[in-house]
Amino acid sequence: MASFQINKGIGRTVEFKGLKAQYLFIFAGGLLGLFITIVILYMIGINQYVCLILGLISAGVLIWKTFELNTKYGEHGLMKISARKRHPKFISRHYTVLSLINFQNQSI
Repeated sequence: MASFQINKGIGRTVEFKGLKAQYLFIFAGGLLGLFITIVILYMIGINQYVCLILGLISAGVLIWKTFELNTKYGEHGLMKISARKRHPKFISRHYTVLSLINFQNQSI
C-alpha cells in the first residue's frame, strides 16, 4: 500500500526565508528587473565594473528595503496602506443657503 505525505500548508501564504506574500513577489520582480537593467547597461557599453558595482549596490538596497517592509508592515501591510490612501479622511456635505432654508422649513 502506498503512503503519501499530507500537505499541511494548504491555505497558508507563500513564504521564503521570512518574506511573506507580496514582499516575495516584489523581491523576485525587483531582482529580475535589476538583472535586465544591468544587462542592458552592459550591452550599451558601460564599463563592466561600473555595472557590477551598480548591480551589487542596487541589489543590496532592494534586499534591505524588502526585508524592512516585511518586518515593519507584516503580511497584509501594503494592502492596508493602499486602502488607507483611498479612504476619505472625512465626509462633508456642502449646503447651499437655499437648501438650508428649505431644510429648516421642512423640520418644523
